[in-house]
Amino acid sequence: MLVFWEQKLVLLATPKTGSTSLASALESLSSVSIQRPPVLKHTTVHRYHRFVGPYLEAAAQAEWTVVALMREPRDWLNSWYRFRSREDQTDPAKSTKGMSFDEFVRGWCSDPRPAFADVGAQEKFLRPRQGRGVDRLFRYAEIDIFVDFLEERLGCEIILPRVNVSPPGEAHLTPGTETLLHQIAAADFALYETLRHPEQA
Repeated sequence: MLVFWEQKLVLLATPKTGSTSLASALESLSSVSIQRPPVLKHTTVHRYHRFVGPYLEAAAQAEWTVVALMREPRDWLNSWYRFRSREDQTDPAKSTKGMSFDEFVRGWCSDPRPAFADVGAQEKFLRPRQGRGVDRLFRYAEIDIFVDFLEERLGCEIILPRVNVSPPGEAHLTPGTETLLHQIAAADFALYETLRHPEQA
């Protein structure tokens, strides 16, 4: 999570949406940068508005703009699958090494989820339980639009480095698993569809 005091802007770090690259590029411009532990770095919109937002608004005597990125749900899960296949994965129960993407997705769709697929969901991260949510939500696949927004708000050129990149991996799903994913992740797919630009509708 990055806080830009002068611009009254907060960037929430949705997991697996380039948050490490964004922090590397923008941390020096921010007033507050929370990068660890992960539970604080990846503060959800609900926790932000319950705990952090009221304090910032009281201290600044102003409203803040909260922004975040969202990744296409299938691609988001594939990024987690590839990330957890890395050689430096220290917890064997969370490793996906030697596992197919189809197996990983079926694990994510099960209840309860096994440790290797227990990665949460973007919709739960980005949707408030009640009240205000994210003010501006951008597609990760169109990160150039997000960078344009940040450049205008922060008044500087932004070049994102490639850091914390997941290793390559397969992305095949059987038709049955694809259907199951769209059922279980219906809220995620629905939220992602709301991010269409008018000319794409």
